[in-house]
Amino acid sequence: MSSTSAPRLSVVIATYNRLPLITRLLWQLAGQTLPPEQFEVVVVDDGSKEPTREPLQALALPYTLRVEVQQNAGAAAARHRGVMAARGDVVLVTDDDMQVAPDFLERHLAHHPEGSRTVVLGRIRPDPSIGDMPLFERWYAYLNNRMAEELSTPGARARGVHLFTGNVSFPRADYVGVGGFDKSLGQSEDVELGVRLEKAGCAFVFARDAYVLHGSDHVSFERWLKRAHRYGMFDTQVARKHPDVRDVNPWRLLFQTNPLTRPLLAATLVAPDASRVLTRAVMHAANAADKLGLEKAAFAGTSVVYGMEYLRGARGEAGGWTGIAREVARYLQGRGE
Repeated sequence: MSSTSAPRLSVVIATYNRLPLITRLLWQLAGQTLPPEQFEVVVVDDGSKEPTREPLQALALPYTLRVEVQQNAGAAAARHRGVMAARGDVVLVTDDDMQVAPDFLERHLAHHPEGSRTVVLGRIRPDPSIGDMPLFERWYAYLNNRMAEELSTPGARARGVHLFTGNVSFPRADYVGVGGFDKSLGQSEDVELGVRLEKAGCAFVFARDAYVLHGSDHVSFERWLKRAHRYGMFDTQVARKHPDVRDVNPWRLLFQTNPLTRPLLAATLVAPDASRVLTRAVMHAANAADKLGLEKAAFAGTSVVYGMEYLRGARGEAGGWTGIAREVARYLQGRGE
């Protein structure tokens, strides 16, 4: 379907080697209660190995679909390209492995009256099949649920650090006004964007009812560890950009975690390579607890493992003890908190 008038809402989805999943999502968007002339979908293929544009454009969808293709440049660059190509006043960003309810778009738009400057943080709920996934992926779903419960409590305040690209909408003008995603960041580009939008005066709202179902095809423990490592690296870069926002500083873990786990985190800093054996031992214990049905203990152990690898990444980015001392001092001296 094509349209000459600009839609009210643009849905932006970056995709990479997930043709069946993005196809499923596009069909779910075809069944929205929001009339199809009021929204468009912009898909950006970030250098998939299999052709994406032709199969997607061949779908008989009731809304306007545009497919952009680029060489692999990362999720931040792909999403930025999609937002810049979007024609709607409001942009909604989600991921290619999400599923949505029929009223998903309508619920997001309800929080964007004309002229408002609202960033809507939708809930990310785990797909029911998450129970079949490895412990570390179920732990990730547990964190999403915990954050949703915290933001749903009376008086809770949604902030820029809560922005995740799995389910968020914002005025396109504000996105452009703050410069969009920082494409130099390989992780945490969403949180960093949220910080800048908050500083620019946008209001943040948590919309529990505008939810997505998040499945997962991540089954490799080694890849999960590498992702934790990268978050530690790039969160260090984000903290340097925003020294006044303590919640993005990776060294907060040393002060906010359970005191019983701090020796393990310290071991990671003192002997990052030698302590890898310890990291794997903790994960082995967490998996053993999981098999015994001790979910709380299993999640606690997984959190420790993630924190150890995360701080390895932060340590490497800090560049040794002098750098670590500087980054910790930045956390302790953080302004505006």
